[in-house]
Amino acid sequence: MQSLEDLTREAAALAANEPAARRAADSAAVQEVARVLQICNACRYCEGFCAVFPAMTRRLEFPVADVHYLANLCHNCGACLHACQYAPPHDFALNVPRAMARVRPETYAEYAWPPAFGAAYKRNALVLAVALALALTLFLLLGAASTGNLLAVQADASAFYAVFPHGLLVALFLPVFAFAALALGLGARRFWRAVGAGPSSWPASAEATRHALTLKYLDGGHGEGCNEESDRFTLQRRRFHHLTFYGFMLCFASTGVATLYHYALGQPAPYGFTSLPKLLGVPGGVALTAGTAGLLWLQWHRHALQRAPEQRPMDLGFIGLLLLTAVSGLGLAFSHASAALTPLLCLHLGAVMALFLTLPYGKFAHAVYRGAALLKWSIERRQPSALKLGDD
Repeated sequence: MQSLEDLTREAAALAANEPAARRAADSAAVQEVARVLQICNACRYCEGFCAVFPAMTRRLEFPVADVHYLANLCHNCGACLHACQYAPPHDFALNVPRAMARVRPETYAEYAWPPAFGAAYKRNALVLAVALALALTLFLLLGAASTGNLLAVQADASAFYAVFPHGLLVALFLPVFAFAALALGLGARRFWRAVGAGPSSWPASAEATRHALTLKYLDGGHGEGCNEESDRFTLQRRRFHHLTFYGFMLCFASTGVATLYHYALGQPAPYGFTSLPKLLGVPGGVALTAGTAGLLWLQWHRHALQRAPEQRPMDLGFIGLLLLTAVSGLGLAFSHASAALTPLLCLHLGAVMALFLTLPYGKFAHAVYRGAALLKWSIERRQPSALKLGDD
């Protein structure tokens, strides 16, 4: 028979290993989503708007794991808010987009790896993003100044290897990229386990991928788009998100192709404007600049009821780093034979390093968790509802 001391130790060990989602059960933001969804589940006027509402109808209660799942399934299009008869100033004060937006940053911190980094970034997202970019840029500027080439006129793009040798750049960026990939992967794994998604299938995976790549649920449930400043529907958010995502992917592909050129084909940079790295990178930089600038503009013109003050610093930090990366990259591409090449290189490298160091803990994580939520919904909708089985 166990002693009281043994039982106490066992209880402490269980508490230490308790799932993160259960520890967050008392979150005010989680409780508000559960309250809102209980009322929405009785009304069901918005059931056809997006995936959130049919997923909601498969539940009678909303424990924290389900709230985290539904919050990341929500695309914040605003259609349900503008259609809701119980929205403010009604006494029920239902505001699904804001309630969901307040939970999402909690999930980024809750499932982050290492957890301490997620909590720190959640509290100081904008400050940390700006501070990291400035500190890393200053560090690189000081390194360039030590070579005497900081403001020297560089004849061509290959001159930056004289300032930062290729091996040094690899040594700086490879660990940062590997850390970001590892942290994102472990965070997604923790989220997937917490929401209890279960095994997937090819049709479910294909559907979820299609919905993620097309941003299906930014169409307001009817194909006309989101509500931004008013009840008027617009596809601006969807288009700016597409420009941002596919611009980022083109830039990433450009870097990948350049790496193959360097190591597999023995062709180091610089590359001409008709080369594949440039044909991918320059349009990618233009698209990324246009998309992030548009998203920043929407941040300031969104309907007041759809804004979540808790999420704004995280949004601004991430979008700002993306915009700085795109603009500095484009400037670097056109700065040949200019004294601006080395300062622009330092700014670009500092922005890229800050971006990847913060990717697992900020707004970029929503792409990973939302993809997982879309996959869970695609799996779930192919299964019989437990509620209907219970009725039978």
